[in-house]
Amino acid sequence: MKKKSFMSYYKPYLGLFLSDMFFACLGAAITLVIPLIIRYITGTVIGFETDAAVSMIFRLAALMLVMVAIEFFCNFYIGYFGHMMGAKMERDMRHELFGHYQKLSFTFYDDQKVGQLMSRVTNDLFDISELCHHGPEDLVISVIRIIGSLIILLFINVPLALSAAALLPFMLFYAVVLNKKMKRAYKRNREKIADVNAQIEDSLSGIRVVKSFGNEDTEMCKFDEGNQRFLESKRDSYRYMGVYNAGLGAFTTLMTIVVISVGAVLLAKDRLDASDLVAFLLMAANFTDPIKRLVSFTEQFQNGMSGYGRFREILSIQPDIEDEPDAADIEEVKGEICFEDVSFRYASSKDDVLHNLNMTVKPGEYIALVGSSGVGKSTLCSLIPRFYEVSGGRVTLDGRDIRDIKLKSLRKNIGIVQQDVYLFAGTVYENICYGKQNAGREEVIEAAKAANAHEFIMELPDGYDTDIGQRGVKLSGGQKQRLSLARVFLKNPPVLIFDEATSALDNESERVVQEALEKLARGRTTFVIAHRLSTIRNAEKILVLTDDGISEQGNHQELMELDGVYAKFYRMQFLAGRDS
Repeated sequence: MKKKSFMSYYKPYLGLFLSDMFFACLGAAITLVIPLIIRYITGTVIGFETDAAVSMIFRLAALMLVMVAIEFFCNFYIGYFGHMMGAKMERDMRHELFGHYQKLSFTFYDDQKVGQLMSRVTNDLFDISELCHHGPEDLVISVIRIIGSLIILLFINVPLALSAAALLPFMLFYAVVLNKKMKRAYKRNREKIADVNAQIEDSLSGIRVVKSFGNEDTEMCKFDEGNQRFLESKRDSYRYMGVYNAGLGAFTTLMTIVVISVGAVLLAKDRLDASDLVAFLLMAANFTDPIKRLVSFTEQFQNGMSGYGRFREILSIQPDIEDEPDAADIEEVKGEICFEDVSFRYASSKDDVLHNLNMTVKPGEYIALVGSSGVGKSTLCSLIPRFYEVSGGRVTLDGRDIRDIKLKSLRKNIGIVQQDVYLFAGTVYENICYGKQNAGREEVIEAAKAANAHEFIMELPDGYDTDIGQRGVKLSGGQKQRLSLARVFLKNPPVLIFDEATSALDNESERVVQEALEKLARGRTTFVIAHRLSTIRNAEKILVLTDDGISEQGNHQELMELDGVYAKFYRMQFLAGRDS
């Protein structure tokens, strides 16, 4: 991905940005003009004849009221429209980040915590939004007011202006040194709050396990540890911020003391008028106020840029599985799957899970994969939709290397039913529609009937419009599995993968789901990862995977006669089932 600069996010809102800057400049200019008007009144107008002086004072007061009204509008504009600009930029960044999350493969998510990823989408981007708005605006206002004030002060009295400005280099040095320390502290804050979010997400997602074991106190201890680490990181940043604010506050007070002291001396020596000293004090306040604004800006800048750094950190991760430049859509898929000398290892491992695997599955063939845990059954099936990339060899669909097929087109033609069913918060209808976004209600109902789900759906309080809760917590395991099957029925893909889809179900639920699975598999190329061998006795071909690859293959009868690994597994399950 081409790296975008921070300023590039302003481009879509250039008009809004320029108008925001215009009103920021106008408001800053007004704050410079008002002290000059007051200087003119106190130094010149009061020398007029009484009637003329009163008349002029009223006219200038009216002018200042108009200027105050204009300043009010300027502040409103930059407060509302400026913030909206920042919010829109935050929206764009969040869209970009979430879109990038969608492109990253399982390899990335294997090593990530959901809470930390969420923190980058929420907390980090909120502070970036504040920086997007306040950053340029505060800088422009501060520069205008500081430079404008300094010029006016030099115009009024050079020695007095130079005495006030003498402290600026020391303030700048102080700010630079503290800024570096604050930046490191704010970066640590980001990391610690992400850890807290990850802990919360993990604990709340497993709240039923927590309560079933009575481990609420354990979870509180784990949370408190992370929460305390976050507090410690905050302590460092607030200490630096406190020193920073206190130091700059002391500098601004010193500047006022210097102005009053030097001004009083000049006034006593008749080298400064009283009206000039009044104007000077007003302008000196105008001079120190933007410095205070820069103090708050610095905190926003550290927050925003540390958040932006974490934002760019994710965007800089290149998806390890992408469409090849010449990848194309695939039409009229028959469903022949071939593994040619396929090897695979996980990024965190040095050993191959699969090594030089060769296998051909004909269109419409029903293949069952069995073997002990960890031999690569699920991994093998995950290579077909390119959830992971092969380390060696290739996988083909209808003779075409799947890397030459666009990911969206490839996955559109593959349906997956897993043991751990994931249902989204929402209604039954919305979850089934996930299989085909533009499906009509009749199509959804037909898919539910095919999955043996229609009957139980109609018994729910609101039928297809029943809210099933987060991850479908209001449904039983069998009901959730049948909804996942209905999604795949609606998708209607030519290739199916059943990853131990019935292993967690009771006997009655398994019977109903198994019936729906067999109905769905008719005429489709089907891979079944089997835990209960009794469910695959009718499979056309059973592949037995061991650490050495495919050690046996054939139908149930052939493998039982072979009296090898499969026969051993089957007898163990048969005896276990009979004993139970």
